[in-house]
Amino acid sequence: MKQRGRHRRRKRGQALRAFLAGTALALTAAATMISASQATVAANPGTLKPLTSAADTAPMRLRESQVPQGALDRLSAAMGRPAGVSAVLDSADRPLRDAIDCSAGERRALPVEPTATAAYCWDAADTRGWRAGAVTTSGDADDDGLWGANRVILSAWSRTGTAAADGGLARVAFVDANDLNRLTYSWVLLAVPVDGGRDFRGLVSQVSGMVWYQNKLLVTASGDDGDALYVYDMNRVQRATVDSAAVGRVRGGWSAHGAQWVLPAVGSYRLADGVGAARPDYLSLDRSTAPDSLVASEWVSGDEDTGARLWRYDFSGDPGHAGLLATDTGGYARPAGAYVTKASGTGPVLSYDSQWYLGRAAGTDGDHGTLWRQNTSNPAKATRCGSDETRSCWSTESESLSYWEQTGEVWSQSGRVLFALPLASIDRSLG
Repeated sequence: MKQRGRHRRRKRGQALRAFLAGTALALTAAATMISASQATVAANPGTLKPLTSAADTAPMRLRESQVPQGALDRLSAAMGRPAGVSAVLDSADRPLRDAIDCSAGERRALPVEPTATAAYCWDAADTRGWRAGAVTTSGDADDDGLWGANRVILSAWSRTGTAAADGGLARVAFVDANDLNRLTYSWVLLAVPVDGGRDFRGLVSQVSGMVWYQNKLLVTASGDDGDALYVYDMNRVQRATVDSAAVGRVRGGWSAHGAQWVLPAVGSYRLADGVGAARPDYLSLDRSTAPDSLVASEWVSGDEDTGARLWRYDFSGDPGHAGLLATDTGGYARPAGAYVTKASGTGPVLSYDSQWYLGRAAGTDGDHGTLWRQNTSNPAKATRCGSDETRSCWSTESESLSYWEQTGEVWSQSGRVLFALPLASIDRSLG
C-alpha cells in the first residue's frame, strides 16, 4: 500500500508539473500583449553601490528591546502552558488547493518566466479581507530544512481596513508541508503583551517581511511607534480558548479574532533616532554568509530617483541569544554590509552567494512585475519573456523571496497563490 501511495503521489506530481508548464506557456503568450511602454518601465539599475561611511550606515542601526520575563510568565500562567510548532501542525485542518484546482485568474499571479514548479491556492472565503504578505520556511529555521521532524511553511497575512474595524491585524498560517501533494494549515494570530502580561493586543502591521531563524520569528512592523521588527519565540505559542472576533482577554478566556492559536511577542528592534532612519520593509535569510545573516531592504517609490538601501545584520552566535541579531554592548544591531540600488520601486529581497535578487512591482495593478539580479561588479540582469522580450515576467504582487537551501527552491506568494521554483532556474533565465 505504501508503494502504491508513493506511485500515486509521483504521478500526481508529474501531472502538476506538466500543468504548470502549460500555464507558463499561456502566461508567456499573454506577455506578448504588453505594450512597449510597459516593457521598458524599469531601466537597468546597473551595479550595487556599497555604503561604507558611518553617516550612511548609522541610520540602519536597530536597538534591541525584550519583553520583561515576568510579563511573559504572567501571560502564559493565565493562558496555559505554551505549545510548540508541532501542536499547531497537529491542528492543521484547512487545505490548500493544488494549482490544477486554482482558477485561471489565480494562476495569472504566477511568474511568466521562469516557471513555477509548485503552486497552491488559498481559500477565498478564509482569506477575504486579508492581504498576503511574507513567506518563510523551516529551511530558514534550521540547517537541515526541518523543524523537528516536520517541513513547515509560514505564510503571513494582514487585515485590511481601518484600525477601528480590526484593520492591521496580522496572522500567520502554519502550513504542514510534509506531503507537498496535500498542504494543510492552521492560523496563528501575532500579538503583543500589554498591561504587564495581563492581556495582549494584536500586532498592527502589514507583514511584508518575515524570517524564521532557529527558535525566533522576526517580522516587520509598519506602525508609527518606532518599532522596526517584532520578535516571536516559536516555543511560546498559546491556545485561544474562545472563538470570537475579539482580540485578547474576554469573558470565558482568550480570543484571537477567530484564530485557534496566539503567538505573543518576546521582543522588538527599534529604529535609529533621527532623520533618514532605514526601516526594513522586506526581509530574507542568507545562509551563504558566515555567520548567517538577516537581509533587509526598504521600499522607495518608483517615482523617486534616490535609490533604495539594502543591508544585512549578522545573527548572534551566543547560545543565550539564539535566533536574535548580534548586538554591541549598547544593545544595537549594526549592519554588517550595506548597499544602494537604483532599482527603486523594488519590494522582496533575497541575497545568496553575493548575488542580490530584487522584485519590482508592475506599474499597473494586475500586470506582472520584474525580478532583477544585482551585485557590486556586474550590470543588473532581468528575465525577458514574450515575443517583445518584456522584462515584466515576475509575479504580479509578490512581497517575499525565501530560499530553502536544502531543496534549492525559492518560495513566494502573490495574491492567493503560494508558489516555489528553483533558484537555479531563476539564474538560468537571467543568463
